Amino acid sequence: MFLGILLFLSLIAPFPQSDRVNASDGVPIHYTVQGKGEPALVFIHCWSCDGNLWENQVPEFAKKHRVVTIDLPGHGQSGQGRKTWSIESYGDDVKTVVTKLDLKRVVLVGSSMGAPIALEATRRMPERVRAIVPVDSLLDVDQKVPPEQLEVVWKQLEADYKGALTALTNQFFFSPHTPAAVKERVLREATSRPPEMAIAILKAIFAYDAIPALRETKVPIHAINGDRSPTNLEANRKYAPQFDAVIIKDSGHYPMLENPARFNQLLTEILSKLPK
Repeated sequence: MFLGILLFLSLIAPFPQSDRVNASDGVPIHYTVQGKGEPALVFIHCWSCDGNLWENQVPEFAKKHRVVTIDLPGHGQSGQGRKTWSIESYGDDVKTVVTKLDLKRVVLVGSSMGAPIALEATRRMPERVRAIVPVDSLLDVDQKVPPEQLEVVWKQLEADYKGALTALTNQFFFSPHTPAAVKERVLREATSRPPEMAIAILKAIFAYDAIPALRETKVPIHAINGDRSPTNLEANRKYAPQFDAVIIKDSGHYPMLENPARFNQLLTEILSKLPK
């Protein structure tokens, strides 16, 4: 009886398997794999989160796909000993995991900083990537934050990391409809990180220019964005004419947590339209 129940559960929700692989600079990368089927889905989390960000997606999509979640270095169960943080090195980290698992056809789903990381990963393995799904990211690649404004933010975070980050997150990332539980979770995770490392990674995000990678990317790009901030398709299509987006109404920066049912529906529709 017990073995029969385990077999039934494995069919409807394959058990996850976790492992580690060393990045090119030796930093351990923790990842989890669940399910079977192509294309494989590689979920890339945002700044200050980890692979658990996708807890509402993994069981659903593991029914038909091999699903991989990664803890990027500096996050979750991965190592923190990187000397220089960059979007480019994170792109190499994703390639390292995909290569270790020998995934031939992958869709990269990247939340916030995970989207430019997906672009960089695609530059490094274009033969493996079938599509990129940015999540509330790459809203307008022509829009740049003036350096003097960023300098003010860095000084605020260095002086009072928890207080400044809480204020900035409430101002820019949450919508009036963001559930209180999501706000609490995001702020708890973000404010509990080592400030020096967290700020260094954040600086790397804002130093990155996505335009060159967008120009090189030929695979479909289908974004799933909230409506907290507008998406400028015209600007993005100057560099990647295939760039498209669907918008989740009444959602902030974390649609996979704020409205998981709608997010999963939209991702399913995107996957169904990809070339076989």
